[in-house]
Amino acid sequence: MSSKEISYKDAGVDTHEGAVAVDKIKASVKRTYRPEVIGDLGGFGGLFSIARAKEMQEPVLVSGTDGVGTKLELAKRLNMHEGVGIDLVAMCANDILVSGAEPLFFLDYIAIGKLDSDFVAKVVEGIAQGCELAGCSLIGGEMAEHPGVMDPKEYDLSGFCVGLADKAHMLSPNNVSEGDIILGLSSTGIHSNGFSLVRKAFTDILSDEELLKSQESLGGKSYAEALMTPTRIYVKPVLEVLQKSDAIVALAHITGGGITENLNRALPKDLDAQVRLGSWEIPPIITTVVEAAGLSESEALKTFNMGIGLCIIVKQDKLDDLVSLLDHMGEKYFEIGRIVSGVGEVHYSRD
Repeated sequence: MSSKEISYKDAGVDTHEGAVAVDKIKASVKRTYRPEVIGDLGGFGGLFSIARAKEMQEPVLVSGTDGVGTKLELAKRLNMHEGVGIDLVAMCANDILVSGAEPLFFLDYIAIGKLDSDFVAKVVEGIAQGCELAGCSLIGGEMAEHPGVMDPKEYDLSGFCVGLADKAHMLSPNNVSEGDIILGLSSTGIHSNGFSLVRKAFTDILSDEELLKSQESLGGKSYAEALMTPTRIYVKPVLEVLQKSDAIVALAHITGGGITENLNRALPKDLDAQVRLGSWEIPPIITTVVEAAGLSESEALKTFNMGIGLCIIVKQDKLDDLVSLLDHMGEKYFEIGRIVSGVGEVHYSRD
């Protein structure tokens, strides 16, 4: 045993840099605060009032947790970290939205090899932007420095979101009926799923210069810009529709597993989704990656969102009302199919 004192900093953990990081993120975090937030950043637990639940017939808390996945590996390679915080919030907030819940608050977890306060502030700023887009408050989190476990520039993100819904008005597969119509809201690209395949089949065989070069096929964007475009957060437009109409009966967030393995989660056991291929626009970056990987159509549909980030199942007799609302809001949507008798699966036909 050494007689020399070994400090926590000697072991690789800089608590002072952690305190500096907290100071740098305070403004970003406070910008997300809703009136229900109690207290301030730095407590042992985030406090949030749910007094408004008293107005509900049967209030239900809805929670979700997720990460950004291997999209982070591309962010590290390209030094493009600004949008990954939005991805983190989107993956959680969109999931709890599917129940009809309003996201209330969010917590993040950042694991990093060596804490750099400027870098952490950049990532948290993205998380704060995501929370603003989702209308929820960033009320806490953790920055964990992992010396000797992670390389200094390595990091990983995870997040946790809690929302509130009234059970009497929750969305569910139980509400879906034969003849209902399926609408799809556009994605912003690949979002945050399938990046292990993206890297293996596409980005790993390109140089940084090729990834950063403007591409005419992508409207002047580079492959890097198109791939790192943050996941779209659908919370505000969908909640606005739910407040104004009872047309929506169920939702499906199209994440890992694509349309095939996510839309079926919005179906009861005795109904199928009949989806019409060719009825929506596929973003060029998705087409590029699918071709590079040599994916069959069926494999692509259960890997990527294929341009549809959220599926909306709507009552047939309320379709015109919903479409009118979406048009008024400037939403881009496609009528992509309908609900038919079946066994809880997704099937495809072609226009």
